[in-house]
Amino acid sequence: MEAIIPATGLLSLPSNPQARAFRPFSTLGTRFPSAAVRAHTPAPRTDALRWRERNPSFSKPRSPLDAQRLLLYHLSSGYRGKDKSFPVCGAGAAAIPADGGGYVEEKPKPKLLGVEVQTLEKIIPLGLMFFCILFNYTILRDTKDVLVVTAKGSSAEIIPFLKTWVNLPMAVGFMLLYTKLSNVLSKKALFYTVLFPFIAFFGAFAFVLYPLRDVIHPTGLADKLLAALGPSFLGPVAILRIWSFCLFYVMAELWGSVVISVLFWGFANQITTVEEAKEFYPLFGLGANVALIFSGRTVKYFSNLRKNLGPGVDGWAISLKGMMSIVVLLGLVICAIYWGVNTFVVNDASLPRSQRKKKEKPKLGMKESLKFLWSSTYVRDLATLVVAYGISINLVEVTWKSKLKAQFPSPNEYSSFMGDFSTATGIATFTMMLLGRVILRKFGWGVAAMITPTVLLLTGVGFFSLILFGEPLAPLLGKFGMTPLLAAVYVGALQNIFSKSAKYSLFDPCKEMAYIPLDEDVKVKGKAAIDVVCNPLGKSGGALIQQFMILTFGSLANSTPYLGGILLVIVLAWLGAARSLDAQFSPLAKQELEKEKLLKEKVKEPMVKPSLENTDGLVEKPAVAAKENGSLHESFASENSTNGSHLKKKLAPESESSSETTTPHGQ
Repeated sequence: MEAIIPATGLLSLPSNPQARAFRPFSTLGTRFPSAAVRAHTPAPRTDALRWRERNPSFSKPRSPLDAQRLLLYHLSSGYRGKDKSFPVCGAGAAAIPADGGGYVEEKPKPKLLGVEVQTLEKIIPLGLMFFCILFNYTILRDTKDVLVVTAKGSSAEIIPFLKTWVNLPMAVGFMLLYTKLSNVLSKKALFYTVLFPFIAFFGAFAFVLYPLRDVIHPTGLADKLLAALGPSFLGPVAILRIWSFCLFYVMAELWGSVVISVLFWGFANQITTVEEAKEFYPLFGLGANVALIFSGRTVKYFSNLRKNLGPGVDGWAISLKGMMSIVVLLGLVICAIYWGVNTFVVNDASLPRSQRKKKEKPKLGMKESLKFLWSSTYVRDLATLVVAYGISINLVEVTWKSKLKAQFPSPNEYSSFMGDFSTATGIATFTMMLLGRVILRKFGWGVAAMITPTVLLLTGVGFFSLILFGEPLAPLLGKFGMTPLLAAVYVGALQNIFSKSAKYSLFDPCKEMAYIPLDEDVKVKGKAAIDVVCNPLGKSGGALIQQFMILTFGSLANSTPYLGGILLVIVLAWLGAARSLDAQFSPLAKQELEKEKLLKEKVKEPMVKPSLENTDGLVEKPAVAAKENGSLHESFASENSTNGSHLKKKLAPESESSSETTTPHGQ
């Protein structure tokens, strides 16, 4: 604008013009001629004379430059006087191009169901991509357990050894490789380079590796090692015996951590704004449970194919081919959606872009993290919650899977039950996520935080009681058509379903809420310490305890009474930490609410003086403006200064929120 209109004389353009509403021409009947402004030509004489006659308080311009200054004043201040048809335009909604092509009016963005269509062009493909990824993950998660637990020469005892000595090293190695590739490849190439090996492996496993399992598995060597080491080493030896199944197990685990957490959420955070993330990321969580329900039905369908096959046919091989075909197909759909979003959506310049800044997190080592955890009671209680959940859920889950194999030794039967289990988990979690907000709002943080350990304690006691004292209850259970083993399987399934649904709907929100009242330094350092120490300790702690018990007592069944006692101690410590944390959290939360109320009251106070608008919404004409051009300049400058300060105050919280990255988590 300054290059087009000379900024000489008493009135000059502001260095930072403020946005104003655009009002179209109604008197002149034609568009504003920007070329006329460059040529310093006044408005049409007849219309100008009529306007001056109706507005006598303004002096007659004595030169084209005076007319230009007067026009610019009205364009910037929105003044129309008694003539409501005086044209007013602003830089916020319309601009005067340098090429003299006239003004460009910004049209309202089209909406669908109250959401801008441009936003839906991003959110709908992301939702479909997330659905496909989690649909695959549920199939892979159920299938990996069937393979390693029901395989000949293996059992559920292999799981803790597999997680510690195979899954963890490969996950670390994969992330190191991913970091190096991210420095070499573009984001698009990196996405395809990481995803295609998963798709190729799962397809090759079903059609190549599994049919050749008897050829590629070293069964003879594994038998010799087991005879030399003893039955206590059944789990470690089974890793060698069924190495291809273990590789499938690891790749299925990596699908959850790499494809969901790294690829999908990284891409979603890249193309969405903070406002879009706050509005739509919670819906992704609900969609994840819908995917869980449908994928559970799919697993159930393919697992029951064995019933329609003749004798001598490997029904599990056919079921595996069907499920892996779906995984490969949906994997290609994920790639197609990613390509389409990058081609037709991300390259659209009209879409809003994310301007979020990365927060710098303190890098605490193991020693510094332990020291910080020990120094703060609040953070120590919060760490206890995280560690206790990770250990307790692992202690019950592995023991339950060993009983599940005893009840359903066939891979098809085991897989069919896991399909029902996944569907029930999806329904329960979906329901609990809807009820979680009601529970938090009505009963408070303390009750919501104690629901998860209470559910785990009650169902855990019932599960271990049926295992240890099931025989006296056999006559009573027989009346309901169940054996103690089947009853233990059902109670263990309920324990896993409700503990996981309570975790996603209550435990995770309560854990994140506990950080809010802390000051910034404790909040950031505490979260970093828990990420470094507590998350890995919770995940591997249960596996290490089970390994010790198996090697000490010979088998998982012999160590069941001790595992039950350890679970009881851990859950009671969990409840105690939750009660202690509630006593500390509630006063801090009240203080935080009082601060927010004070801030809201300050925001409600008028930040600028009342404008000169009358009841009709029109700015009243200043009498001094007709006498002195200097007063025009003062009014113009003061108005821009006032609006600028008001705009800065208004945008301050938005700029702060835009620096945060929202990263909701998948299943």
